[in-house]
Amino acid sequence: MKTKPDGTKKIRKGDKVMAISGNHRGLIGVVQSCQGEKIIVQGLNMRKKHIKRSQEAPKGRIIEMEKPIHVSNLKICVEGDTTAKLKVKTDNQGERQFVYAKGDQEVVYRSVKKPK
Repeated sequence: MKTKPDGTKKIRKGDKVMAISGNHRGLIGVVQSCQGEKIIVQGLNMRKKHIKRSQEAPKGRIIEMEKPIHVSNLKICVEGDTTAKLKVKTDNQGERQFVYAKGDQEVVYRSVKKPK
């Protein structure tokens, strides 16, 4: 039985990403969290939530919060605001790394494994 992948390996918390489709196309933000294939990006996909009145807010209130964006609508930003397509390459020690093309040469973005 096939299982669904639990998200993306290329985008992690702390990465700088750009929205490539939707209402927020072209905007850049930093990844706050990843939940499977949904990613919450700081400053993107802001929605308003109406809070019912309580002791803390006797009149109620409206708060703005980020909502998740699907991973297919995001692209990694490298070197400022330029986006790049990441590929996996193996170096001489056998370690897998994400690389992107910059002109004719390949530049290492980071290692595939998470640091401990």
